Amino acid sequence: MLKERALEVAPDLRGWISDIIMSEATADAVVVHKPDHSTTLTVRFAPGEKPQLMVRGPRTRALYYRGAPGPSCLQVRLRPGTGKALFGRSMRDLVDEVVPLSDVWHSAGQMADLVDDPGTFVEALVAGLPDRDADGDLVMRAMDMLSTSDIKTSAKRLHVSERHLRNVFVDGVGMPPKRFARIARVRAVIEHGATRPLSELAQEAGFYDHSHMTAEFRAIMGVAPTVFFGGRASPNVRCVGPFKSVELTAGEAVT
Repeated sequence: MLKERALEVAPDLRGWISDIIMSEATADAVVVHKPDHSTTLTVRFAPGEKPQLMVRGPRTRALYYRGAPGPSCLQVRLRPGTGKALFGRSMRDLVDEVVPLSDVWHSAGQMADLVDDPGTFVEALVAGLPDRDADGDLVMRAMDMLSTSDIKTSAKRLHVSERHLRNVFVDGVGMPPKRFARIARVRAVIEHGATRPLSELAQEAGFYDHSHMTAEFRAIMGVAPTVFFGGRASPNVRCVGPFKSVELTAGEAVT
């Protein structure tokens, strides 16, 4: 199983950081990496190794790994739209990628000495950053609207063109508004699907009906909702290094 512990995000950091999670695989089990519209800074700790600082870009579909006891991870999940300001680059090149932090951030070397103290590490991560610029504010406002409105309606309410909103959104988040909304709806189902009726959640999350939710869930999660919530999903990738994984072929065993 995967043991997770949520760490408190300081009030002055909540504009930049959504969640801070310390996770550790305590037994051989399938570990789910859910689709995510956020960029996540990950510090991987393994016995006898130096901590490895990685950036995990927005993920468009679920990945299932065979976990093993030993390594643990500190995961700092950034608010969607803040990655560009933090790293000084568009997030579109990081979609479905995991790369060393040093590849995208000039201050990575300074952070390596702080990873033993999560609080100090997170504070140093955003120290001295300016407030979000106009593009960042536009992305944040658009995200709130896209759960219930389409891109055309959102752009009109924000008094910008659809093209401008789409370009700013892709640079800031890494994915187009429509894909962002799809992932947000599926994540809403994942959050409560184990304890509430799926038909009820489908309506609340903004799907047309139960069958629409099932189709979208399968497309993004790789399995039907009943399989996922029943704990019957099988690994679809094999980790071959901290920055690399490969898809399994049909019938390939995971060891």
